[in-house]
Amino acid sequence: MQYPANHNSSKADSSKADSSKALGLPAEPTLLSHQETYICPICRHGQIAELILMDAFACNFCRHIFTANFPTQSIQVVDSSQPMSWRWNGRKWQSVYHHTSSLTLVVWLISAILVMLPASIVWLSSVLFPPLPGSTWSWFPQLWVACTFGSHLVMVSWLLIEHYQWPLYIATRVRILQWLGRR
Repeated sequence: MQYPANHNSSKADSSKADSSKALGLPAEPTLLSHQETYICPICRHGQIAELILMDAFACNFCRHIFTANFPTQSIQVVDSSQPMSWRWNGRKWQSVYHHTSSLTLVVWLISAILVMLPASIVWLSSVLFPPLPGSTWSWFPQLWVACTFGSHLVMVSWLLIEHYQWPLYIATRVRILQWLGRR
């Protein structure tokens, strides 16, 4: 028994193509080329396109600059201290991880020391030289320890976010600069 062609499959294929367009993904896999524009792999909001008279791409949102390696279908950011690269799979970017776990371990160890050591020194001084019992400022050493810990945690968190270039942070920073009119 012969069944007629299923018209629902063509509707499903067109709905997949529509959802790919809504996500900014191409309907068919494509090769990396200078003539196309792609979603920025860093901020995931802007579009990267070829810079005129250069063999490079630039994002129109976060303004990062990338160099392309067409044989390996990959790009690398060149205006950052962190060597980040992505491979184009025909539809989206996939991060190329550089396995430097020793560097990552050192970064996190130094971060923990920068947060804990100053707060520990302030806490130790408040224990060794406590305020007079019943004085009006007896609560101040605990506040000072909490402020020291909190301020160092905020600074180290900011440095880690800058180091790893998290997309949400990059997009928020660019939007705040646009809102303030500094772009």
